[in-house]
Amino acid sequence: MSIAGPVIEWFAVNGRDLPWRRPGFTPWGALVSEFMLQQTPVNRVLPKLAEWLERWPTPADLAAASPGDAVRAWDRLGYPRRALNLHATAVAIVERHGGAVPSDVPSLLALPGIGDYTARAVSVFAYGQRHPVVDINIRRVIARAVLGLSDPGPAAKRDLVDMEALLPPSDEDARAFNAGIMELGALVCVARTPRCDACPIAELCRWRLDGYPATDAAKAPRQKKYEGSDRQVRGLVLAELRASDIPVSRAELALVWADVEQLDRSIAGLILDGLIVDTGDAYELPG
Repeated sequence: MSIAGPVIEWFAVNGRDLPWRRPGFTPWGALVSEFMLQQTPVNRVLPKLAEWLERWPTPADLAAASPGDAVRAWDRLGYPRRALNLHATAVAIVERHGGAVPSDVPSLLALPGIGDYTARAVSVFAYGQRHPVVDINIRRVIARAVLGLSDPGPAAKRDLVDMEALLPPSDEDARAFNAGIMELGALVCVARTPRCDACPIAELCRWRLDGYPATDAAKAPRQKKYEGSDRQVRGLVLAELRASDIPVSRAELALVWADVEQLDRSIAGLILDGLIVDTGDAYELPG
């Protein structure tokens, strides 16, 4: 029996009410949300997404702003390089597509900062096209329910093949299944304490039927501690520049971090990433 039907039915009742799932939500809004959701929890994205779409409701609106405005508005959402990529994407959409977010995967992939997942997600969720979408939540459900593994292991090319094999034939059902299996992995089939009692496909789950065997899937390396890291210093520097309407001197930045070598390294990295600009005797966000 296919897992698609039960997942779609479960999602229709249990799916969260999120802005990008509501009727009338624009493809541009979907694209912005996907940028923000990269490595950031939904609850942190929701207020920032609303702010951005109120300020820049179309790609043309964001393209008309400066990259520095985008970085400043990104605030503490994390991984601020995404703000620059999103601004560059808005510019490219205006220049190449007349201000309309493209619907096909190849055109989306050609935009700055857009990878395979984001391109497929926008094509499927904003335009209803039939493609397999794969994130860690979907990979976890497939690993357990279909393959009988406790953990999906590292991402691989076969992930898309596995998801494609599960997609219903119609565009509408495929879209609902993509969203539903992602939601199932996010809310029920979670990594550490899966809620099998609430799972709509528990009776079909190979991992459960096999007695929950453990598998030796390779684990992703743990991220280094944030406190005291270059990431923290970069965040402090960006916070100072966001809060100032004029360039900030090196002496002023020295007040936010005592380790001179680490501060210089972090500033150099921000310049290299295009997130700040060296004016000669001070620093500012890109114009």
